[in-house]
Amino acid sequence: MIRAKLWFRCAAMHDPVTPMIVQPAIIGWEAKRRRVDLKIERAFNGDELVRRMKGWVTVDPNQVIEVVYQYGRLKILDDQELVIEFEKMEDLQNLLGAFQKVFGGEVDAELIPPK
Repeated sequence: MIRAKLWFRCAAMHDPVTPMIVQPAIIGWEAKRRRVDLKIERAFNGDELVRRMKGWVTVDPNQVIEVVYQYGRLKILDDQELVIEFEKMEDLQNLLGAFQKVFGGEVDAELIPPK
């Protein structure tokens, strides 16, 4: 499996940034007629995390997701790190070309060396 880190251009500082999960989301309920003590703790999946970047980066995250899924898939590693997974190196090269064509230098992917 080939993995790459996804980088966006920060809308405020124009530095390359990538989202990561610092703490899983905790979802609870408020009931109208009684107390509900149930809570669910769950991390975002890759698509959800990228969509949360809307307004914080210089491109439309939904468009990034569409381009990524032509060549690979978004995944969260170790419940924290966002990566793109590819079947073959050619898919990564094709994605890099598509990023350049569609987004200029606003989105990039960087190969993560195998361990």
